[in-house]
Amino acid sequence: MKILMPLVDVQSLDAAIAESLERPVLLFKHSRYCGVSCEALDELTSHIEARAHTAVAYKMITVQTHRPVSDAAAQRLGIRHETPQAILLRDGKAVWNASHFRITAGKLTEVLAK
Repeated sequence: MKILMPLVDVQSLDAAIAESLERPVLLFKHSRYCGVSCEALDELTSHIEARAHTAVAYKMITVQTHRPVSDAAAQRLGIRHETPQAILLRDGKAVWNASHFRITAGKLTEVLAK
């Protein structure tokens, strides 16, 4: 099973928001052409590899190929779009978000432990 699941349409975003009613969901907005975003993805990957046994769902929105999903996430969650961006959902709401160099494996681990 793939741990970092792509969100490819607005329906999959809605399903991820609904899934957060049962377990934490971490959304990651990624830009393929941004070095900072690639570094943040490396941090996310390190976090996932260290904590793959947890009950967190990890989802990725690639902005270049799924812009409507990215726009819908900003609108539905009330969070200004940034790339890279990590958004933690619990109970159908965004409870934490970070962008750029604030996305680190350590910070993700800390936030998800709460």
